Amino acid sequence: MGQKEPSPLTHLEVIILKTLHVVCAVIRKGNKIFATQRGYGEFKDGWEFPGGKIEPGETPQQALAREIREELDTEIKVGDLIDTVEYDYPNFHLSMQCFWCEVVSGKLTLLEAEDARWLTKESIGSVEWLPADKELVEKIAEEL
Repeated sequence: MGQKEPSPLTHLEVIILKTLHVVCAVIRKGNKIFATQRGYGEFKDGWEFPGGKIEPGETPQQALAREIREELDTEIKVGDLIDTVEYDYPNFHLSMQCFWCEVVSGKLTLLEAEDARWLTKESIGSVEWLPADKELVEKIAEEL
């Protein structure tokens, strides 16, 4: 009796990516939104909405207010959820809750970012957005 070829399913490899749970602030002033350029890490020079990781015990809104204080020395009012972006980068899965925000006090001082711009509907495509932010940008442009 000859041996059967093993079924390809017996050798199925499943890769589970680590999930990062983050929040981002779409800070709005009139018909403009605030974007920052990363000054460090693997995605240095890419443009994104400011924010960061949710720490254990924090709500997304608390995490966002803390991150903006740490990154921009600014107090914000966190508004409505715009969307939750799910995006697979090569080494991790990003789950990013994105909120409309407005400045309560402070001057959006860049403590971590390399650069920042106020963008309009017309200029929102003028920067090189990070991949996870691109689909959010399309949705936001409709609201400006």
